[in-house]
Amino acid sequence: MMKEIKLRLTDVNACNISNLESIFSLANGHVGIRATNPITSDSLAGTLVNGYFEYSPIVYGEVAANYPKRNETIVSLPNLRKIKVMDEKHREFKSARLVDINLDLLSGQLSETYELWNVDKQQINMQVTSYIDQEDVQFFGIQYTFIPISYSSYIYVDKRFSLDEDAQHKIAMKIDDPRKTRKIASIQRQIVTKTRYRQTIMVDTAESNQKIYLTVYSYKNDQPLLSKLTLNKSQTVTYQYNVSQKNTLLDKRQIDWDLIKSHSIEFWQQVWQNSEVSITGNDELNLALHFNIFQLNQSTGRDGKTNIAAKGLSGPGYEGHTFWDTEMYMISYYIYSQPEIAKKLLMYRYNTLDFARNRARQLGVNEGALFAWRSINGEETSAYYPASTAAYHLDGDIAYAIGNYYEATHDDDFLAQYGFEMLLETARFWRRFGCWVNKRDYQQFEFHTVTGPDEYTVMVDNNYFTNRMAQHNLRLAYRLGKRLSEINPRRFAKFNVSTEEMDDFVKIADHIYFPFSDKFQINAQDDTFFSKAIWPFSHTPRDKYPLLLHYHPLTIYRYQVNKQADTLLADLLFPETITAEQLKREYDYYESITTHDSSLSRSIFSTLAARMGYMNKAYDYFLDTVRMDLTDLQGNTEDGLHLANLGGSWMSVVQGFAGMQVTPQGVLKLIPHLPKEWEGFNFRMVFHNRLLNINISGNQTTISLLDGKPMNVLVNDKSYHLEKILKILTKR
Repeated sequence: MMKEIKLRLTDVNACNISNLESIFSLANGHVGIRATNPITSDSLAGTLVNGYFEYSPIVYGEVAANYPKRNETIVSLPNLRKIKVMDEKHREFKSARLVDINLDLLSGQLSETYELWNVDKQQINMQVTSYIDQEDVQFFGIQYTFIPISYSSYIYVDKRFSLDEDAQHKIAMKIDDPRKTRKIASIQRQIVTKTRYRQTIMVDTAESNQKIYLTVYSYKNDQPLLSKLTLNKSQTVTYQYNVSQKNTLLDKRQIDWDLIKSHSIEFWQQVWQNSEVSITGNDELNLALHFNIFQLNQSTGRDGKTNIAAKGLSGPGYEGHTFWDTEMYMISYYIYSQPEIAKKLLMYRYNTLDFARNRARQLGVNEGALFAWRSINGEETSAYYPASTAAYHLDGDIAYAIGNYYEATHDDDFLAQYGFEMLLETARFWRRFGCWVNKRDYQQFEFHTVTGPDEYTVMVDNNYFTNRMAQHNLRLAYRLGKRLSEINPRRFAKFNVSTEEMDDFVKIADHIYFPFSDKFQINAQDDTFFSKAIWPFSHTPRDKYPLLLHYHPLTIYRYQVNKQADTLLADLLFPETITAEQLKREYDYYESITTHDSSLSRSIFSTLAARMGYMNKAYDYFLDTVRMDLTDLQGNTEDGLHLANLGGSWMSVVQGFAGMQVTPQGVLKLIPHLPKEWEGFNFRMVFHNRLLNINISGNQTTISLLDGKPMNVLVNDKSYHLEKILKILTKR
């Protein structure tokens, strides 16, 4: 059993109180609740529902054909934590100071203590305890305990919804920071049920035509929402909330505080059972890593209809949009710990296929599908196509995740019902999007005017990462198509795939062009990358980073400068395509021109450096990765946590320091590199319906088969047969 592990106020950068709202947020994949001050925060802010958004028109200075027409913005809903406390003269305790806060990562309990004062400077203390239901995900429970300090008369406690304030109107996108959200003016709110013990409000979006009902109940229906409490001793009041798309009267079993609490505890026990990662020898990093995994689990949609927003459910940053982050940074954690959730995330993409097919046609590609770069429901919403729609690699990213999921689970039903269709549609897109080019009497296949992962280099020909992902996508569609035709020929026949088309996938894949620099003997990021001047780093003040907030895009695009890993990400995903010597040259060169302005960057540099044996670099990048939100490294944790980076910290440990890979033959492989700063580290993972515990300490790697049949594993390229437990001596 894990020991107690709690995140406390002293563990985080508390200079900005809004950071705490994100860091100590509670969520369950459906609803997220920021840890706002219950007394002083806005009454209509702090609650987010996954997939609940409103449209607004995109206003262009100049418009062209087939630009996206509508924004999608996640809606900030009424604050479920808000409470009004009044003294005997009905004067509010308006001053509230946070004294202590801690989040129990083993149970999901959030505990807080506030000091409250009225206008006469009389004080009471308020303790707040919260749980969010992880099984019946529409429920949230919160308990307030009032303790007399210098005020001991009776108090009035009001938990009714207030519609007086409109926090959503106060949230406005900063014109110089595209990471922020925008204001929404088309939200309607009304009270639909009101009794002494129960109140329901409806929030209605005028354009997207969605409704959410929020209901507050007093505990066991015996405490009015407006209560009078005698404060001659501590007094406790408890409330439950229901956040649902339906307005239904619920029975007491469903709204019981104890049930919400038990569902939370049981959920987290199961999560840590399958996916705990622990570090021995550094309690601070061990806590940070547990926190990251905790928050990743909280923000992930689990219903096949919702995904993981860039800020999860911890804040409204990036307007609640889903990006490529899911497939490249987060889904690996689920594939190897909770494959059913990984499947649901891929089903979300499947459920947006019609939008993706339509987007491909809008861009002049008459076959296949192009998934939206940023979206909530699957429609493309980005108004700046050079760094969004042109990032066609998203199709390949999704295909890569499908392949990883299938390799780890052998889920033939998923392949037949969802996976192959997505692979086929993305492969068809690459086939029609690219073109054959004759160079030096050799036919090669190229992709023009594309943007890779590095958003500081756009609209180029033959981005190396894009070409590599397209090649993998085409080959995977062929390989898994053949697999489907063997195990389920009737299903395969429904896709009307000809032998010629399948063979064409292979032919194109075999002839895709990859740019290479003879001068530097490394893969070139694109055809013209090395012809540009290197960004003047020595003349760029630190307060001018991130560059995108201080320089016109066309200024940045003229230079060799990377926002994040690009070619190096391809090297990480496809280690078989590059020698160790070239990889070192490549890493050194691209690292020297990378700003890490993106939160997605450092985890890739850490993971790849660990595999290469660059342990000092791997460790330094890991320190920034694992503590990014706790230290507010990027300067915008107040808008929500950096979910891709949370997944990246897991990647750094499991795929970096442990060197976990799956070979092309489907064998689990480890190449451990233990940081000298640690005594060891331990992680659990699910692979081929087996639960494994892997411990790396000193010069020994121990693999325990906790559940499932015996299997073969590779450790440092040597094969072993695992029946129950393996202890392997390895070099440190």
